[in-house]
Amino acid sequence: MAFKHITSRDNPVFKQLRKLVDQSRERKKTASSLLEGVHLIEAYWQVYGEPRLLIIPEGQSSVEATGLIQQLADVDTMLLPTLMFAELTPVASSSGVMALVDIPEAVVPSTIDFALLIEDIQDPGNLGSMLRTAAAAGVQIAYLTQGCTDAWSPKALRGGQGAQFVLPVVEGVNALSLVSAFGGQTLALTMQGDSLYQQNLREPLLFAVGNEGAGISKALQSAVDTCITIPMAHQGTLALESLNAAAATAVALFECQRQRLALSLA
Repeated sequence: MAFKHITSRDNPVFKQLRKLVDQSRERKKTASSLLEGVHLIEAYWQVYGEPRLLIIPEGQSSVEATGLIQQLADVDTMLLPTLMFAELTPVASSSGVMALVDIPEAVVPSTIDFALLIEDIQDPGNLGSMLRTAAAAGVQIAYLTQGCTDAWSPKALRGGQGAQFVLPVVEGVNALSLVSAFGGQTLALTMQGDSLYQQNLREPLLFAVGNEGAGISKALQSAVDTCITIPMAHQGTLALESLNAAAATAVALFECQRQRLALSLA
């Protein structure tokens, strides 16, 4: 293990880490990103092996972080002043450990019967939450359009809590081409449409969700087989006009999972 104590913001390694925090282009160029916290680092380690670099602050880390650092004793480690460490972390109160990791290539399943298409989601926390929900609901692959925020940004990774390590994520897709080529049913979650609960969601399915404010684009609504909506109490009341994008995705995907589980138990 190599151990470096860096105190200057002009250090090239620190400057590179700052770029990875701030720039999606740099993450894509280097195929690397930063993970914050014990849970994320352990989740990555379990699937892909040891990180390339550990970053720790001067002073005391949490008990959990110290234990992880000891387990990863062979990994190169960088020690930073507290303020410099804070410039890298996406949270105000860190457990005291970050890691530089390689972004894995998405492995596309040979057969896909449950896919999620996310169109133009802008908030990284929302995107991470949606990917976390998708992984828990049994989605096999998530497709992101070019207008989506970066799935491998530190904030999206924290929102996903490890979802990106178990759910293949394909970025920069053309939504219309994907829908046209998909061999099963295609649905879009919209403000107006047929009830979610009246759909047969057991067959091969591509489920599309849209932007936080604008929702699904008109072009994508026209391209899918069916536009569906989630029936709500007080429908039409301004205060309850729509669900949060991540919440709506969770309702829809777990209805898919419920129907599929019921079929498998029948």
